[in-house]
Parts: sequence; structure tokens; C-alpha cells
Amino acid sequence: MEGGKDLSPHLKWSGVPEGTKSFAVTAYDPDAPTGSGLWHWAVINIPASVTELPTGAGSEHGSGLPQGALQLPNDLRLERFIGAAPPAGHGPHRYYFVVHALDVENIGVDPNATPALLGFTMLSHTLGRAVLMATGESNPSLLGS
Repeated sequence: MEGGKDLSPHLKWSGVPEGTKSFAVTAYDPDAPTGSGLWHWAVINIPASVTELPTGAGSEHGSGLPQGALQLPNDLRLERFIGAAPPAGHGPHRYYFVVHALDVENIGVDPNATPALLGFTMLSHTLGRAVLMATGESNPSLLGS
């Protein structure tokens, strides 16, 4: 969206399940007009000692990510966070930011894996999740012609 920013939000979590060895963070829009939604971000291998990611951690270089964490390519095949930009007039979109507590230090997916494959791989390793849902909409009357 013109004027928009690809700036990942500040995320902080607590109440970590016992046995957590790492975290993964994902951001997903199920309402994107693709037939399968749109993965905006996926970060893996966040150490269990980390319970916060600063604003902008999902930059192109991931400079705000803790050592050892890795950004997988999103659905645009970019290894960074992509911001919300629903098509004008498409209606509200839901954006799910999820922190996954995992029972392994390294989830073991290829660095070029898709977020969907990550989700499949995490199924048997997830101890708990925290979900934040935000909504966004582009108003066609506010956009220039």
C-alpha cells in the first residue's frame, strides 16, 4: 500500500510453558485474496530466554532478532516482514501474530522452507501458543486516483 511501512510490531510474551526450548513467530492474513491467505512473516529458532522482539525486528537484515533466530521467506519469497496492504475495497482483513512455544531448540526446517511447511513441522513440537489478532482495511475513498 502506498505510504505503508513494512515494520514488524513490538511483540512481548509471558507465561511460557515448562519445557520450552525455543520460539517461532508467524504473521498470517487468512483474508488475502489468494485462495490460501498470505504469510507475512515467519521467524524460527528464537532462544527460550527471549520473550520480546522490538519494533522493526523483521527488517531485511533482521538486525533486531536475537542471535540464532532466522527469518524464513514469506509468501512474497522475501526474508523479512511485509506489512498489511489489503486491496482497496476488499473489506477488513485479519492479521494473526502467533508466538509458538516449542520443545526443540532448532525446529529443523530448511532456511528456504515456506511458512506452511514450518506450520506442519511445528505440529508435533508445539507446547503452547499466544495469538494476537489485528484487523486492517484499505478505504477506497481515502486513496488517490
